[in-house]
Amino acid sequence: MRSVTVDPEAKTITAQGGCTWADVDAAAGKHGLATVGGTVNHTGVGGLTLGGGYGWLSGQHGLTIDQLLSVEMVLANGKVVTTSAMENADLFWAIRGAGQSFGVATSFIFRAHEQNNPVFAGPMAFTPDKIPAAVAFANRLMETGNGQAGCLLGFAVAPPPVSQPILMSVIFYNGPEAEAKTFFKPLFDLDPVMNTTAMVPYPLLNGMLNHVAGHGGRKSTKGASFNHPVRPDFMLSVFQNFASFVRDVPDASGSLLLFEFINPAKICETSNRAMAFANRDFYGNVLAGPKWHDEANDGRCRQWARDVTDLLRREMETAKNEGRVRPDMEGVGRYGNYEGEDERHESYQSESVSFPLHLRYGVGVRFADESAGVGFREKGRTIFGANYDRLIELKGKYDPKNAFSKGHLLAPQLDAWHGGAPVV
Repeated sequence: MRSVTVDPEAKTITAQGGCTWADVDAAAGKHGLATVGGTVNHTGVGGLTLGGGYGWLSGQHGLTIDQLLSVEMVLANGKVVTTSAMENADLFWAIRGAGQSFGVATSFIFRAHEQNNPVFAGPMAFTPDKIPAAVAFANRLMETGNGQAGCLLGFAVAPPPVSQPILMSVIFYNGPEAEAKTFFKPLFDLDPVMNTTAMVPYPLLNGMLNHVAGHGGRKSTKGASFNHPVRPDFMLSVFQNFASFVRDVPDASGSLLLFEFINPAKICETSNRAMAFANRDFYGNVLAGPKWHDEANDGRCRQWARDVTDLLRREMETAKNEGRVRPDMEGVGRYGNYEGEDERHESYQSESVSFPLHLRYGVGVRFADESAGVGFREKGRTIFGANYDRLIELKGKYDPKNAFSKGHLLAPQLDAWHGGAPVV
């Protein structure tokens, strides 16, 4: 199921459920078109889309779900339905952000945009002493331009023979090379130790990070957000946190920590209540991605991801308390696609009931006390915010036995506690 059909006149892209973004980018590129995909093109179209979808074109066109026109789905009862703004509209609302919990998506139709020109993009690397200046530039990027530029800043371990933590950056500019080099001059002036930026066809853009998100190995993901402007001294402290982790766990040298600097204005044109996705606001996402090989390091690597994202959340709370955050901020500050499955299920344990077992088999559960039910609801709201209650109602309508339990945990029978001992 990896067929892609492009309608150049209608400017739509139809992708079957098994497609990767490489399939979509290549097919659309033949017609000078593109839609908002991820930054790693061996990612499946379905997973990225149903969880929201940020990409290099988000600054100009919004999220992947903002391009979604309709989806064909197989529901828990076996029915095949089409969902769109005009057909099964309540389901269409739910799947744009929580789609993994409602069915199997077999086909997507996306809005396409003209993308005839190549783009200027590529990775760079810097010594850690350049962190303050690089952060100062990235802060300005978040507030300038019309969304045509983007920059990832983060930390990784340089390959041998260096094998030391470095500052890495991947930049993007949707325009001519001369304009791009002028825009990113403050970064180029920092004397990168590695610079492979160049003009590239758009279909190749989303493969630039494939090597850092390669197949194999053991890995986890955890997400947070950052308020801008990012304090340079805070960024330095995060770098020290990363450097200590990879020093203490050499097996995790393939790990990375990425800050996504993309102007969010276009994303925020759509309300957090317009669909289930609730992470729109004037901040950026952070991905903590430990990668290792030895099973003995599972606990240490996953704990680092939790700890560093907790550090980021505390910084966001400090910014709120100091008035450095917009007073009308309503985004949840957590991107669901960055919450790995193991983290989701580990987070829902309690003395009253082992959630993963019951969720997987869709059986009824009664909580021994109210706190367990309340705790479950609060966990759901960390991803879906004010949309959580409506999602629970729709989950009860479309998948009451929780047949689709691999996404973020939405189960009406767990949300409603009834007192008494757990019953299965």
